[in-house]
Amino acid sequence: MAMSRANMNQQITKPGQQRKVGTVMREFKKGELHSGKKGPVVKNPKQAIAIALSEARKVKKAAGGSVDGCAIRGRTRA
Repeated sequence: MAMSRANMNQQITKPGQQRKVGTVMREFKKGELHSGKKGPVVKNPKQAIAIALSEARKVKKAAGGSVDGCAIRGRTRA
């Protein structure tokens, strides 16, 4: 499933997430991004974006938020 730039920007809302995505994409451009800890080097830009969004979600969860944003406001998902 291809993700447009607009959809990617909607998922990245926090400054910490934006920094993480920028870091991951720089690693990809330099050829230093690996899938997993010591896996092969990522060569597909779509895979690099998927890794970046996944790591950005981890940053958001570590900051105390939930993936869908409900826990931030103290509500549960309906």
